[in-house]
Amino acid sequence: MSVFTSISTRSLSPSSPPNPISELKKPLTLSSPSSKLFTLSNPSLNFTIAARTRPFLPINAVTEDIEVDTADENSDNVEDKPSTTRESEGIKNITSTSSDRLLNAAIVLGAGTLAITKLLTIDHDYWQGWTLYEVLRYAPEHNWIAYEEALKKNPVFAKMVISWIVYSLGDWIAQCYEGRPLFEFDRTRMFRSGLVGFTLHGSLSHYYYQICEALFPFKDWWVVPAKVAFDQTVWAAVWNSIYYMVLGLLRLESPADIFHELKATFWPMLTAGWKLWPFAHVITYGVIPLEQRLLWVDCVELIWVTILSTYSNEKSESRISEASVKAESSSSTNEFPMEEE
Repeated sequence: MSVFTSISTRSLSPSSPPNPISELKKPLTLSSPSSKLFTLSNPSLNFTIAARTRPFLPINAVTEDIEVDTADENSDNVEDKPSTTRESEGIKNITSTSSDRLLNAAIVLGAGTLAITKLLTIDHDYWQGWTLYEVLRYAPEHNWIAYEEALKKNPVFAKMVISWIVYSLGDWIAQCYEGRPLFEFDRTRMFRSGLVGFTLHGSLSHYYYQICEALFPFKDWWVVPAKVAFDQTVWAAVWNSIYYMVLGLLRLESPADIFHELKATFWPMLTAGWKLWPFAHVITYGVIPLEQRLLWVDCVELIWVTILSTYSNEKSESRISEASVKAESSSSTNEFPMEEE
């Protein structure tokens, strides 16, 4: 009986055939998306699942590429706008620089041509038949005679013109020494220096040398050292102060800034002059006649004006840059105030 029971049990419990309904209930397994392949337990659902996975359709990929390309073009356009603006500003700066250079070159060449023409044509009324050698030989002598006649007619104006030329040339040399190209000088700065030389230095120097002769009318040996000492203490201090104050006013600076600059530069410039002027003034007061002293001093002053102009403009530019840095720092602190604890 037991044998029959075991046989019947094995015959009734064979492995049942696969049921499609139960197969549908089995979970689907997908491979990694990077492989872009799907492995399903039921192959009949491949098409249905592939139709539902839109991120991997070619049409969607194409639209995404188009959107990315459009965004890149927009970003390129946004980035190109500032660069285009910078290029246009650079072109404008180059154009303005070239126009300034041409104007400066025209001024220099025009002034030089006029001066050379005046000097060489001093004898144009009676040089018919002269050779070029005779013109070059007698032109310096006759120009000197014309200068002496101008001193007799109007000495103050003649000395004002000489100081105007010297102070303009001195500032131009100073700008070239500072690194500016030959025809890219600052016309406004050069005009200020020449204006100071024309209005103040020529006239004041004319009266100063007369006062100095009245203070020291002696003919003894100690008169020349006494005049040099007086020149390099009293007159040098007065003129350096006048020069810096007037230049500051012409630059439209405030009185406080002018006083600060004068205070900072007074002693260094006074002591710097002692390295040059005592040696030059030994000739000024010992050899040169009274009426010719300013011409000699102006020839030496080409070097001194270069020093004065360079030092004055360096101090002014450094003060302006410090003021701009302080203004930027104060504006940044106002925009981003410190948080209170």
